[in-house]
Amino acid sequence: MTKMAPELPIEVDSETGVWTTDALPMLYVPRHFFINNHVAVEQALGIENYAEILYQAGYKSAWHWCEKEAELHGLEGESVFEHYMTRLSQRGWGLFITEDIDLDAGTAQVRLEHSAFVYQQGKVGHKVDYMFTGWFAGAMDQILGARGSALRTVAEQIQSAAEPGCDVGRFQVSPRSQSAG
Repeated sequence: MTKMAPELPIEVDSETGVWTTDALPMLYVPRHFFINNHVAVEQALGIENYAEILYQAGYKSAWHWCEKEAELHGLEGESVFEHYMTRLSQRGWGLFITEDIDLDAGTAQVRLEHSAFVYQQGKVGHKVDYMFTGWFAGAMDQILGARGSALRTVAEQIQSAAEPGCDVGRFQVSPRSQSAG
């Protein structure tokens, strides 16, 4: 087991008990607790409805996070996306690897290894990592907006390690069609 990297400090306020990382308040909960709640909401709303809600919320959160981190660390372009993938990977969701990114084209491919969802749920025969999908489009669109580009993107999970014959998750970011708005 490795120890927490010093570049990702967790600070705990001794008076309030609030945990902070990257100047953001954090919650520290067991993986099974989070996943059990996630699955309960999924069952209540249906996967498609829940996935859409998570996409929109994740998109907005990723945009905000990338904007603040880019400003704080003086990052721009692909460096913002890579910083985001690194931080996500350091927080226990899984390991996010950017396989390809082209800001001019508005495309990216992300591979997910060691997904927390797959670790908890196993090979269930369908995609279980959809919570992350909006994160990639939100990050990409923030970067594009900061560059002055009007191009906007959409992300899609194209495979999950929870599916038969798959060992990793894969996500594709591509330009949003004009008809999609």
